[in-house]
Amino acid sequence: MSIKTYFLSSVIILLTGVFYFTVEVQQKNLTHRTKFSGEWKTKEPISIGGNIFCSYLEGDRMNSKTMKIAEDADFLTIEFPNSNPSATSNINREKLIINGKESQIDHGQGNRKKFSLKLSADGETMTIKSVVYFMNGTPYHPNVKEQAYTNVTEFWKLSNDGKTITIQSIAKSNIWDGERSWKTVFEKTK
Repeated sequence: MSIKTYFLSSVIILLTGVFYFTVEVQQKNLTHRTKFSGEWKTKEPISIGGNIFCSYLEGDRMNSKTMKIAEDADFLTIEFPNSNPSATSNINREKLIINGKESQIDHGQGNRKKFSLKLSADGETMTIKSVVYFMNGTPYHPNVKEQAYTNVTEFWKLSNDGKTITIQSIAKSNIWDGERSWKTVFEKTK
């Protein structure tokens, strides 16, 4: 075999290997981006497990037993039923920007929610941090309202088979002492 043929064969084999490796890496990156996507259901809403139900408005994601998640390159959208009878839509949405940039929903009358999302490099865990601000009655003066808040950090972990999401939540508030911690499990329905 001549040197040119040997060299050309080596270059072709090398380029084939590089091309194969590049395609494999891109496929792995694409598959991990959609692992949380789908429809999910749990026995009780996230807020119930930590007994922080009163921190959220009726149509908030934390009070829902079902959710539909769709992932995009830069954000994740969570859709959930709106149980508020005076709402104009029967579906609510939270759009979470993946890089940790803070988003906000303003419900008016002192009720608002700030939240951010960090997705792990492997796409199997994510952390959602939120602060909910709401007006709360004061002790002995129920008609006098004061600003209350609840800080919640949710650690989402996708199971190896992709059929469950376990959410470990930790909450602190200015209306109760100490820290509350609990776990909620969602099962994939579609």
